[in-house]
Amino acid sequence: MASVTVDRSRVAVKHSKPVSTPKARETFEHFLKLKGLRVTEQRRAIFETAISQKEHFTADVLLERVRALAKGKYVSRATVYRTLPVMTESSLLREVDIGSGEKFYTPHIGNNSQIAQVVCMDCDKIFEISAPFMDWYGSTVSSKLGLTPVAQRLQVSARCDILKATGTCAKAGSPHLIRKR
Repeated sequence: MASVTVDRSRVAVKHSKPVSTPKARETFEHFLKLKGLRVTEQRRAIFETAISQKEHFTADVLLERVRALAKGKYVSRATVYRTLPVMTESSLLREVDIGSGEKFYTPHIGNNSQIAQVVCMDCDKIFEISAPFMDWYGSTVSSKLGLTPVAQRLQVSARCDILKATGTCAKAGSPHLIRKR
């Protein structure tokens, strides 16, 4: 079976509601100051690019997009990697770990903890779906054990039936070979 390099920029899920940029910018800058960090042009460019993403992205994909939009201004890889945890800790971004060794990020929209992720193991595309049962399930199971839930996630790993049958994955946007994990 052949090995395939996955185009990580193709990992996608469309968001229905945009993030309020002025309020998010205020939160970001306030959080930087609380952490004793300066509000720099690089950090602003990283913030603006990250918060405007409509698809899941990795740090490297974000770096490429920031540099493309920075109009000649240098943005360092280190600053991107140091800014992502700040944006995650301030609840502006949500970190998504699909078990591939690479972290994905997406703008955090609201307080919705009722999202399940389905990850295509063939192309690493992340699909997010509403899972309203999660709060009930987490509370029920935790309370039976005398615990209070703090966080929860539901992630399903799946293979593409169409890719298996035809060798092409329409959801990935380009032909991919089935990869072994």
